Amino acid sequence: MSTSAARPARSLAERLLAEHPRPRVVARWRHAHWLAVATVCLGAFLGQLTASVTSLVFPALQQRFDTNFAAVEWVSLAYLLVLVALLAPVGRLSDLVGRKTMYIGGFAVFALASLGAGMSGSLGLLIACRAVQAVGGAMMQANSVALVARGVPERAMRTALGIQAAAQALGLALGPTLGGLLVTHASWRWAFWVNVPIGVLGIAAGWYLLPRTHPEGRPDRRPAEREARFDLPGLLLLAGCSTALLLALSAASGLPLPGWAVAGLLLAAAGLGVALTRQEQRADRPIIPPGLVNTPGIRAGLLIALVGYLLLFCPLVLGPVMLAGAGVSAATAGLVITALPGAFALAATVGGGLLPGDCADATRCRWGALTAGGGLLALAALPVGPLTVALPLLAVGYGLGLLLPANNALVMRAVPAESSAVGGGLVSMVRGLGTALGTALPVLAVHLAGHATGGRAVLVLLAGTAVLAAALTGVGIRRRA
Repeated sequence: MSTSAARPARSLAERLLAEHPRPRVVARWRHAHWLAVATVCLGAFLGQLTASVTSLVFPALQQRFDTNFAAVEWVSLAYLLVLVALLAPVGRLSDLVGRKTMYIGGFAVFALASLGAGMSGSLGLLIACRAVQAVGGAMMQANSVALVARGVPERAMRTALGIQAAAQALGLALGPTLGGLLVTHASWRWAFWVNVPIGVLGIAAGWYLLPRTHPEGRPDRRPAEREARFDLPGLLLLAGCSTALLLALSAASGLPLPGWAVAGLLLAAAGLGVALTRQEQRADRPIIPPGLVNTPGIRAGLLIALVGYLLLFCPLVLGPVMLAGAGVSAATAGLVITALPGAFALAATVGGGLLPGDCADATRCRWGALTAGGGLLALAALPVGPLTVALPLLAVGYGLGLLLPANNALVMRAVPAESSAVGGGLVSMVRGLGTALGTALPVLAVHLAGHATGGRAVLVLLAGTAVLAAALTGVGIRRRA
């Protein structure tokens, strides 16, 4: 009786997890992999659009729910905490279940949670919807790099990852403008509802344009063994470690926490990190395989990615502060700051044309890091004005547009095919940590200095970090050759 009752459940689960093939006309087209890249770009665009739009609705949310900024900040913080904690575990599940299935499911969860967020009648419900939205975001982001890396020919990987990075930059650039228009002329609710049609389009595109990632579209047929081996202690330790670390970082961004609490969170993050390392070394199927992370090329690449996203987000936070201190209007400051993601998108797609045609990815990383470092140094040294800020930001964006896609390509080439989604999840996880660091560091520096001069010191420090990243890339060249 129990056996016969279990069969329909297993059959239903298998049908839900099955990856359907693309239409024959799509699969046979020799450029079909670019359609898959375009589908992945929808998710990349959506993730960054959401991140940059949401910050524009904070004043409206404070007024609507009659609360303070610290409470409203949880609308962003809850999303970031859940996202970073789930990226690597979702990557592991995706390698087992199927990356196409998880990616399409991510669009569905994200769209439904966005619909609920826009309909929320209380701040608590809105925060809960944002946490669910982060689950969908993790399902997309953990698979996006892997889908690109394994879905295009080797020779096109760097270009494809550059296009994906450009889609992220486009979402980042359009977010503030779109968010301002929606809040001014419609409602804060539309800052979340705008995700729904994009999510529906992503589901349709994923269904028809993404190739299957499992033979015959079927996942591993041993669900009991898969569940037994899943590293639940590793998941809990990773979630606890990342949550403690991000909460401590958020204290620098304005989250009201006493000093003893911040110190306790940092100690907890360190302790949980040590416990996580030990757990992953003895787990049968670890969330973060130690052998994968400890591979020299992957380890160096993840560190460079962390530095790259730190360098990307610090100027986005510092720029408006410096321009406001110089009396530049908010509208003008918004246009000036757009220079960074705009140059990033240009470099990630066609900017490599200024380099020799046979320029290796590691060389692009080095030149990109040095160019970004030079732009940061110029931004720290020049007097503040629209032109003197825009030009260095162009250099920073261009350098990072060379660095990050090439570095991500190097990382994914070093990741075994069976661990593609785990590798992509790790890249996305360090992007989230870099984003948090890039937001917290300049706010802390300006707060401690009492004025924007503290920001200049951060820029000099970041320029030195860029040089170190270039040197680390040199080490990676020899080890990954």
